[in-house]
Amino acid sequence: MKIFSAKQIYQADKYTIEKQQIKSDELMERVAIQIFNWLHLRLQGAPVKIQLFCGIGNNGGDGVAVARHLQEHGYAIEVHIVNYSEKRSDDFLLNLNRLKERKIWPNFINNDSEFPEISKEDIVIDAIFGIGLNRNPDAWVVKLMQKINTSEAFVLAVDLPSGLFTDKPVKNKDAVVKANHILSFQTPKLVFFLPETGVYANQWEIIDIGIDAEFIANTEVDYELISKLEVLPTYIPREKFAHKGTYGHALIIGGSYGKIGAVQLASKSCLRAGSGLVTAYLPKCGYVPMQTAVPEIMVLTDEHEEFITKIKFEITPDVIGLGIGLGTANETQKALGNFLKKNKTPLVLDADAINILALNEAFLKNLPAQTVLTPHPKELERLLGKWKDDFDKLKKAKAFSKKYDCVLVIKGAHTITVYDNKGYINTTGNPGMATAGSGDVLTGIITGLIAQGYGALKAAIFGVYLHGTSGDIAVEKLGYQALTASALIDSLGNAYIDLFKQPEQPPQVEEQEQQ
Repeated sequence: MKIFSAKQIYQADKYTIEKQQIKSDELMERVAIQIFNWLHLRLQGAPVKIQLFCGIGNNGGDGVAVARHLQEHGYAIEVHIVNYSEKRSDDFLLNLNRLKERKIWPNFINNDSEFPEISKEDIVIDAIFGIGLNRNPDAWVVKLMQKINTSEAFVLAVDLPSGLFTDKPVKNKDAVVKANHILSFQTPKLVFFLPETGVYANQWEIIDIGIDAEFIANTEVDYELISKLEVLPTYIPREKFAHKGTYGHALIIGGSYGKIGAVQLASKSCLRAGSGLVTAYLPKCGYVPMQTAVPEIMVLTDEHEEFITKIKFEITPDVIGLGIGLGTANETQKALGNFLKKNKTPLVLDADAINILALNEAFLKNLPAQTVLTPHPKELERLLGKWKDDFDKLKKAKAFSKKYDCVLVIKGAHTITVYDNKGYINTTGNPGMATAGSGDVLTGIITGLIAQGYGALKAAIFGVYLHGTSGDIAVEKLGYQALTASALIDSLGNAYIDLFKQPEQPPQVEEQEQQ
């Protein structure tokens, strides 16, 4: 699913209006009907008071139009116009007049007004600001937002919570409505998925307002949301007459004294991801633990007992996953630098391999094209330097990816894979995956996919998706606190099976209003 910028959203509205030969207020009416249907389906006429806080732009016009439909169906409503500017959008004024024609008299809130009382039994519809917000709200509007936030009422935001910008960070954390649920138009917003702004968008869903399909299909975007629909076409099925050599030979390099478990996890997940053969290269202290724990894995060892001092092997792997549990001893850093000068095999780099790159920037120029790097936030900071906010982080990540022609996997609640100035936002996974070894498993999965013939970018996107799905399947049995990296590996087969499960169809509900 494509994620549009604020500018592209305006273009989409304009294109739809012209292509479908409708008026702008007709598009607003579509929005209002969809929001009303969503509410009416859940409330079914329940005797609850609905308080609508509407701005004076198009977002406020949406709210005012919703109020009309609610009143026509017998709901108890109060409409509050948040009068933060002298400017009014034409469609807001049109819908305000329609409201008055039905003898619905709104309450105008100004900077010297008393704010209405909000009960925790009420429903609040937040339609104060939309995607057009380009500055911090005035102090008195912030106080109104804080009153809504402390009311304990259920808050439904129209398109996005008021005070949240579409394409830039929030400066004042108190100046954002904390919505319980968001109804976003046609596509989600980038801010829903970034750590600093996603906290204001825990629950959201998309409502279809009939934006022209041709515009959606033909418009290039900076970010895409990755779900099952996007990854399923990349799946490579198994052939009947294939053998283990058909699906590649992966080499996992890492480990140091006390950290052999990381290599075990990466090697096992690489095999479970589908690599035909997997070899592990580690210090001598890891030989017995690896042979004992993962009998399917072949093992090579360095000459040193406790950490890697040379990276030399006689096999010819199709891909190398490197860095898990590696350590950053001086000898290890030198070994990695020498290896990168000669290596032409595709790489997946994680953990201490990334830390060594950060310590030795000159090593970066020797990375093979489309090397995959999978840093956690602190490792990413060591690579990129400090960032001002999440938008600055993404800007730096894109520049780094372009400079070194690498695929950068920015791990987080919504892992974002960056390559070729574009970001791919993952939709699977859960907080239980914030556990030791989870990243080692991801490294193994991506390495195993590349071994089978997936390109680096596709392997990263697909691997992140499978990793998250494994977590979602495992957490249903274990809960967040008991979820472990080993459980992710155990659920990986079911994550593959889940790709081909048909989604449960929701019950068919007759729409309450027609356009």
